Amino acid sequence: MFLWIAEQLGYPGALNLIRYITFRAGAGAATALFLGLLIGPKFIGWLRVRQGKGQPIRDDGPLSHLAKRGTPTMGGLMILTSVAVSMLLWMDLHNKFVWACLFITIGFGMIGFLDDYDKVKKRHHAGISGRMRLLAEFLVAGIGCGVITWGAGTDLYIPFYNGPVIDLHAFYVVFAAFVVVAFGNAVNLTDGLDGLATMPVIIASLAFVIIAYLVGNAKFASYLGIPHVLGVGELTVLCTAIIGAGLAFLWFNAPPAAVFMGDTGSLALGGALGAIAVACRHEIVLGIVGGLFVLEAMSVIIQVIVYKRTGKRVFRMAPIHHHFEQLGWSEPTVVIRFWIVAFVLALAGLATLKLR
Repeated sequence: MFLWIAEQLGYPGALNLIRYITFRAGAGAATALFLGLLIGPKFIGWLRVRQGKGQPIRDDGPLSHLAKRGTPTMGGLMILTSVAVSMLLWMDLHNKFVWACLFITIGFGMIGFLDDYDKVKKRHHAGISGRMRLLAEFLVAGIGCGVITWGAGTDLYIPFYNGPVIDLHAFYVVFAAFVVVAFGNAVNLTDGLDGLATMPVIIASLAFVIIAYLVGNAKFASYLGIPHVLGVGELTVLCTAIIGAGLAFLWFNAPPAAVFMGDTGSLALGGALGAIAVACRHEIVLGIVGGLFVLEAMSVIIQVIVYKRTGKRVFRMAPIHHHFEQLGWSEPTVVIRFWIVAFVLALAGLATLKLR
């Protein structure tokens, strides 16, 4: 909105700064951070009143988690509000990538909200059926990715190789939707300890601030041998808004958490990162930058497959962060060490920009 206002006025004086993505990216982060901190206390109080006993805690989980009973969930609504407001204020509203990514973020957030609501209402951790949720996620992701890829290329790029590998044609939308859905659920599976998912999302968003800016700049993209996508640089503002909103939420989610983001937040944030990666044509790099989330999801898949075939467990408990809790690691130890892993993987992902 501010960009449109400045444009109508002819960018007079200090308003000329709004032309620059870098300025709006910083402003987007500050806006989301300020708004999150501002609405947080009252919003958490409202959730406590509305939810009563808070998010149901699994009886078969680590015993230390039973002390978290009564903590309200759906804190992801705080993140969604801060990100959406920041986007609408500071992004170019004529940019299709803005609306496609906002659609996926809000859409996944609403799916997560329905799941959280069902859990709180029924006082059970199961939520809505997995099949119904996946169907809704693929529908939202398919529409959003269709908008992202409309009129654009359908080439698949991989790290360490200069140029496209294969043109997926119409199948690209299916592939892109799978990336968004898979990453949304991977972040959702990671959100099991206080602060565990939030900081790695912030770290991945920092990495994609750089990636989106470089991909959107023709000179930098040509120099690095990465795909140039006109207009995608605008998504740096979305990335910084996620960072600001994530930091604000982490203020209240730090152990002992005053609120959980729930599926409302984790699905939305994962879906947003997936959509950004698709728009930047860095879907495979997302698997490196967000490798921690991939590891968490793979631990669940491996556990389920092996247990169904052999009746034995590979991990003491899945997702893998619970495995380390069962080995005797304290919750803060697991969280901080996983943050370190996320940071190292983000650096590895960024290294692929030059190693081509």
